[in-house]
Amino acid sequence: MISFIVPAHNEAELLGATLDAIHAATRPLQTPYEVLVVNDASTDATAEQAARHHARVITVDLRQIAAVRNAGAIASRGDFLIFVDADTLVNAEVVRAAVNAMAQGATGGGADVIWEGRLPVWARILARVTVWTMRVGNLAAGCFVFCTRRGFEETGGFDPHLYATEEIAFSRALKRVGRFVLLRESVTTSGRKLRTYSASELLRMAAALSVRGLGGLRDRRSLSLWYGQRRPDR
Repeated sequence: MISFIVPAHNEAELLGATLDAIHAATRPLQTPYEVLVVNDASTDATAEQAARHHARVITVDLRQIAAVRNAGAIASRGDFLIFVDADTLVNAEVVRAAVNAMAQGATGGGADVIWEGRLPVWARILARVTVWTMRVGNLAAGCFVFCTRRGFEETGGFDPHLYATEEIAFSRALKRVGRFVLLRESVTTSGRKLRTYSASELLRMAAALSVRGLGGLRDRRSLSLWYGQRRPDR
């Protein structure tokens, strides 16, 4: 069985499209699958949207993406785990490639990433550099990560001490226990963070994290890009 695990905090606006894409991409495989939405302290209609789009809802109050993903994995029943962010659209090609990679012995992996929508010039450059860096480093982007259940259990899952970059730590952990595959197929993820934060804000955040080092990644208060009040995406 394939288990799709979707962490979500106040994602009612985009969640339906994400879940519809998962169903549309997976049904042609004619393989048993389940979709779990891990509803993390949402105050909007995230849970209702998840149920409406045929997902099983797991309710938590953690406000930490690594722990939320782990909660979904623990509650899931599949041998193949695919973690998809609530603002990310998969397709049949990338799901098939991920499942085939695991069936052929890969412990885990990720995919190429395309950002949707209009982006400022600086953001388009940043997006391309980010994708290139992840591919050169053979690391999964957090919006789409897959692994076998055995790989998840052998690594202990996502590091619950990290509030960001947990996908990088998890990628490295998976490499230590098996073969890690970065697919050529792509997913499409929301560009809202790059539209709603300015270049100067992101530079200040990066500078603060460089000063604080690993400690900054273990403190939610310094990571407003991921845990701050979401800004309107216009």
